[in-house]
Amino acid sequence: MDIERFREACLALPAAVEEMPFGDDVLTLKVAGKCFAFVSLRGDDLDAYLKCEPEYALQLRAHYEAITPARSHLNRQHWNSVYLDRGLPSAVILHLLRHSYRRVVAGLTRSQRAQLPPLPWDEELDSPLL
Repeated sequence: MDIERFREACLALPAAVEEMPFGDDVLTLKVAGKCFAFVSLRGDDLDAYLKCEPEYALQLRAHYEAITPARSHLNRQHWNSVYLDRGLPSAVILHLLRHSYRRVVAGLTRSQRAQLPPLPWDEELDSPLL
């Protein structure tokens, strides 16, 4: 998946915004002021950092070579590096993006969640891949 398609998928999520608070080489996607995705724009690898439930993250890492613990200063237990250009099917990437977004939304306060539009997909249909 290329960066523009990934960016468009992020911005299609309810109330998602993009920022670049860490400089011109890290695209940051947020909902209600909280990050749900980072994309490194430097180097040869096209990787996104996505939040993930810890047990599920371990399963994904064991199953897909293109999913590893997050590099950088993020908590590796809760964040994965997802290499967008290493053959992962688009459906898997989009699933992980929605999973990250849902994890962040679940951590918002009740009043913050009430201000968001409803999610555009059925959670039951978006069950874990493994």
